[in-house]
Amino acid sequence: MSRPQTAVNFALTHPAPGIRELGDAAPRPVLEGVACERAAELARLSDRAQRVVSSRAKRAVDICLSAGFLLMASPLMLTIAAVIHLGGGGPVLFRQVRGGLGGRPFEILKFRTMRISPPGEPVRHASRFDGRITPVGGFLRRTSLDELPQLINVLRGDMSLVGPRPHAVAHDHFYATQVSDYTIRSMVRPGLTGLAQVSGLRGEIRSTADMTERVRLDVEYIKTWSVGIDVMLIAKTFVRAPVDPGAF
Repeated sequence: MSRPQTAVNFALTHPAPGIRELGDAAPRPVLEGVACERAAELARLSDRAQRVVSSRAKRAVDICLSAGFLLMASPLMLTIAAVIHLGGGGPVLFRQVRGGLGGRPFEILKFRTMRISPPGEPVRHASRFDGRITPVGGFLRRTSLDELPQLINVLRGDMSLVGPRPHAVAHDHFYATQVSDYTIRSMVRPGLTGLAQVSGLRGEIRSTADMTERVRLDVEYIKTWSVGIDVMLIAKTFVRAPVDPGAF
């Protein structure tokens, strides 16, 4: 069920941060030194990300745990689907194109928690007291039960259980120009949960600074990844997700 994918080498595709700040007056050797240092850093990150993506142990954990979770949660998921359908009709699942490994788009699955948006409505982050959220949807979001269908994305190979959270493609395009290192997140498969989420950085994005901090932890995850860390983050998610104040 897995779709073989490889990490993307970004070492030569993203400008070194700080070059603009140095300005035209900076000596050329300084600019070249910054660029070389940045290229070397990105090369190291790319190598690390390649090990994450190609790890058979990580993929085995993804398949075994997501299949087990789906089996155990199937009665609950059928009940949620019935409640959503009986609560006003419309699709049970919310489908949205998001950025995946290497920036390639994939269709993410969630239980629908909002009213159906009219065609052409801009994509925007959910906010607290968002009027688009249905009564049932509010409960599903607060308890993170709306995320359960993403276990199917994990089995497909679109996602991993742990990794940077995927965003809408429109948001990827925007933040790639606003946040240094944002595109590094796509060196690995996006995750159902991640280091940023269990660290309290979940919920509404109110400023670029909010996204910058999440990206910092996403990059830290890539640098320090191990199967043991994945298992630890999954365990922390089970404890935190049902009562996370950032979930709404």
